Amino acid sequence: MVLAFTVIGAMLAELVHWDRVAALAGIYFLALGIGAHALDALGSRAIKPWGDVFSKRQLRLLALVSIATAYAIGLPYLLGPAPLLWWIAILEGFFLLAYNLEWFEGRFHTDGWFALSWGALPVLAGYVLQTNSISFAALLVAAAAGALSLVEITASRPYKALKRSTAGGSASGSDRVQMQQLEAILRFVSCAVILLGLGLAAWRWTA
Repeated sequence: MVLAFTVIGAMLAELVHWDRVAALAGIYFLALGIGAHALDALGSRAIKPWGDVFSKRQLRLLALVSIATAYAIGLPYLLGPAPLLWWIAILEGFFLLAYNLEWFEGRFHTDGWFALSWGALPVLAGYVLQTNSISFAALLVAAAAGALSLVEITASRPYKALKRSTAGGSASGSDRVQMQQLEAILRFVSCAVILLGLGLAAWRWTA
């Protein structure tokens, strides 16, 4: 979903630079898809998302390399055609650490901050990297992405809790029904966002 959000933001620009679209998708894949999950495995106070697959040293190395590589990819754009992207890069870097490592007693590890950092900001990043500007339309689409991310995380938390509690096969009928409903929400929301991103990209590519 996050990668799709960056594409959606980019497609709002009057002129699309496809190398920047690919670069930003790679940046978020490295920083969020790998780095943030490694940090989450380090910082989680409860359930570890990756269990004990990696040692703490391996997780630190994985996070450092992936995040450093992501910023290295973005640096030429920050210093060149899109200096306005700096404020998003700084904010995303902060949330990457504060959310996943649960800094400040977990005050930033909430659904609202999740929606802002991994929904709204990626859309704005996609647009800003293309235009080095902010538009009212981009802000509206970013708000929509934040709302969709809020739906995703709101459904995801109880789904994961139910899945863990029923791992032994002792789920009641009502628990199974609720899990199926939550899973359907997660599948449909994520598929819709990805298809929207692909559809907009296909439209702009052939325009």
